[in-house]
Amino acid sequence: MAIVSKGLEGVIANESKLSKVEGLEGKLSYLGYSIDALVEHTSFEEVLHLLHRGKLPNRAELDALTTTLRAQRSLPQGILDFLKSAPKDAGPMDVVRTAVSMLGLYDTRGQDQNRELNEERALSIVAKIPLIVAGFHRARQGLDIVAPRDDLSEAAHFLYLTNGEEPGADAAKTLDVAYIIHADHGMNASTFSARVTVATLSDMYSAITSAIGTLKGPLHGGANEGVIQMLEEIGSEDKVDAYVEGKLERKEKIMGIGHRVYKVLDPRAPHLQKMAIKLTDELGDPKWINMSERIAEIMRERKGLNANVDFYSATVYYSLGIPTDLFTPIFAISRTAGWTAQVLEQLDDNRLYRPLTAYTGAESQPPIVPIDERA
Repeated sequence: MAIVSKGLEGVIANESKLSKVEGLEGKLSYLGYSIDALVEHTSFEEVLHLLHRGKLPNRAELDALTTTLRAQRSLPQGILDFLKSAPKDAGPMDVVRTAVSMLGLYDTRGQDQNRELNEERALSIVAKIPLIVAGFHRARQGLDIVAPRDDLSEAAHFLYLTNGEEPGADAAKTLDVAYIIHADHGMNASTFSARVTVATLSDMYSAITSAIGTLKGPLHGGANEGVIQMLEEIGSEDKVDAYVEGKLERKEKIMGIGHRVYKVLDPRAPHLQKMAIKLTDELGDPKWINMSERIAEIMRERKGLNANVDFYSATVYYSLGIPTDLFTPIFAISRTAGWTAQVLEQLDDNRLYRPLTAYTGAESQPPIVPIDERA
């Protein structure tokens, strides 16, 4: 008899060489490289090459990848028009989801699914999502959409597109680290939906659209927005203890604490914690990081739970001046590296996903009577 596992927890549905999540040990690696080593020694572009090509690039390979990405920094006029005409109060993730789906309309290569074309599509999507996010953010404020440049890294370019000013090296490095640690993460919900979609032999755009729609949910990508909302609700450092105690008494969730997979410290969290502290030192406003650290301390002591990556990414993005409702779109920007790599891997050895359902409905019903005689 088949075993029922609600939410497919513990079920192995496929094989992947891309990322290894070791929840009990608190480890994360991409193709055998620890997340710590990648943060220390590589850039997001190098990690993108690693996920797509299975190896870290040499200088020539990195230059080729960078040239390709930067050549794709443009949006079709129809999508630019959409960004300008979308409701100003639309959710950014709704706009990103719709715009990525629209990208497929402008791909004139048809439904050909060969590896080379899909690699080109993958890099094009990676390059274009930052333009979509920043473009809508500018348009909803009534500002001109910033023209893209071809001389900035992916992280620095996004910050430039958002406010029209070239970021400092520290700000760009901080976002680059955030991109690296969010690039892939095993069979998470959005990756699963991307692979399920493309397993039907749909297309790259549909798969990434599915992933974006999944990431939008507050139980997945939306958690980092909830962290800042929580900190703003608390308001000041002296109110942290009472707030947390009240939440615990009411058995309510503390945003950014605990993780579905990691039973010890999330290995990504210390990197963003370090960046949050550095940004705080530079900006001279310790309020947010002090509040965060106190919440984390209470939850470790009271519940044995650790802060996760969302907990500190929220403080980092907030310190960079990024609006709260762009936190999840930034997650999507970085995770597109992993989504597209997972889609390519799925198509290399494809099999349609078709799990079973444990039926719990009625086994039989009375004979069907004419509609006018039914109660």
